Amino acid sequence: MSTDSVQEYLEAIHAFNETGEPAKTTELAEKLAVSPPSVTEMLKRLAEDGLVEYEPYKGATLTGMGMAYAERIVRKHRLLERYLHDSLGLKREKVHDEACRLEHSLSDDVADAMCRALDQPATCPDDHNPIPPCSLEVKDCDDCVAARKKANDRPRLVTQLSNLRTGEEAVVAFVRAGNGAYKRLLDMGLTQGTRLRVVNVAPFKGPVEIAVRDTRLALGRGLASFVFVEISEGKAPRHGAPPGPHSGRRWRGHAQ
Repeated sequence: MSTDSVQEYLEAIHAFNETGEPAKTTELAEKLAVSPPSVTEMLKRLAEDGLVEYEPYKGATLTGMGMAYAERIVRKHRLLERYLHDSLGLKREKVHDEACRLEHSLSDDVADAMCRALDQPATCPDDHNPIPPCSLEVKDCDDCVAARKKANDRPRLVTQLSNLRTGEEAVVAFVRAGNGAYKRLLDMGLTQGTRLRVVNVAPFKGPVEIAVRDTRLALGRGLASFVFVEISEGKAPRHGAPPGPHSGRRWRGHAQ
């Protein structure tokens, strides 16, 4: 990402989107402590870069590419909260602010090491907000070090198929599922390297319809979440965000 402040916007939008709600201008302005006009300008820029779908008066929703970027920083933030609470003994009411100060400087290698040390935690210290899944093709923590080295040699932008929006295209990176679901997805043709396009995403967590190998398939959100896809970044984000305070703020609806 081009700047820390762009990451902050994506992280803030993610906080709304994971509850099923678009991020509205006034709510983002309150979270980020900036003016509503500044938020509107930034949302338009993020939409130009393919990171959000933005509709005035209705709000912003992360695209698959935006979600992949947002999950990187959200995963680091929530792993930091866990590490600060579980390993260093900080109180829950303090870990959020400390994680805000550290998340942008935390490398992927260190985040992976914390995940292994904490035995792959699933949620924040309050056991409410989930930690986004690892985007590496690994079966367990033993594979993590080698997979991270490979990923650093060839960085990839990866997210779950369930996060893509209508019209987005991607390539299957890997499938992470139990034996039954794994075989079912492979039988559908969703093997590594297969290109797909999202035809329609039904509302209210309905199925995801995709076009793959001249065939249309409808996958439930749960099944689609087992498929990790690589997104072509196209053009990198070109814009920075209006400056806004970050250190020490509390975001409504975020982990405490």
